[in-house]
Amino acid sequence: MHLPSFPSSLLPALMHVMRPLVRLMLRKGVSYNCFADLLKEVFVDVAEREFRLDDKPPTDSRISLLTGVHRKDVKRLRSKVVGDASDLPENISFGAHLVSIWLNSAPFCAQPGEPQALARLASNGGERSFDALVATVSKDIRARVVLDEWQRLGIVRVDDQDCVHLETMAFIPQRGFDEKAAYFRHNLHDHACAAVHNLTETSEPFFERSVHYDSLSPAGVDQLREAVRVDGMQVLIAFSQLAAELEGQYVPSPDSRQRITIGLYFYTEPNPSTFARSTTVGSS
Repeated sequence: MHLPSFPSSLLPALMHVMRPLVRLMLRKGVSYNCFADLLKEVFVDVAEREFRLDDKPPTDSRISLLTGVHRKDVKRLRSKVVGDASDLPENISFGAHLVSIWLNSAPFCAQPGEPQALARLASNGGERSFDALVATVSKDIRARVVLDEWQRLGIVRVDDQDCVHLETMAFIPQRGFDEKAAYFRHNLHDHACAAVHNLTETSEPFFERSVHYDSLSPAGVDQLREAVRVDGMQVLIAFSQLAAELEGQYVPSPDSRQRITIGLYFYTEPNPSTFARSTTVGSS
């Protein structure tokens, strides 16, 4: 019997990576059978899109051979249209664009990274109003609709003088599972793509680094958490400002446009080890 050949370290790594995803599924009621059916679709779709020979669509038999999915299931699943999930939903992209303008563009900010409080109505604030901010991106969407949604998500607050304050330095919904799930999908996907590229390709690796220590006290963790929240956010804002400048400076042709994702994250959990260890910087 011919056994599949792959690095012995791969399956344990995949099992470890899947643990938090399985935790999420169990908490939200997604069963193994449900996810297994979904996984079949992903295997078939990736094989069809990315494992072609001479740019020709693979046959059902070849996809079955590559994936281990039964040929009858392959035929059924290939007839389903699988959407491209690389882009954020339109409402998320719209919100992120608005927040970027508020953070980086006059008259909505005192200087890049310092958003102004905006009068809710153009009749009170003129060009420096929430009405005007929304109009910079779309004149078809009512500012009141955006404001109500952003208040629901905890992105803005309105004070007693009817001025709108930005409560976050990025479009980060504090409430709303669907909006959080959209960023979960986007960010985790792109991080995984960078890591998989670095494991499988010989071309220039993507930057993917982390700092990890094993023996910190709760007080030390709290201090690091705050440092990442403040200093890390400033780093991301600086990258966002540079990206906005470059987007305006270099206008690509429609067939040469590229998207980028730059991420930063922090995680901690109890470490029951009985001996002290520390590791500085690691990468895939």
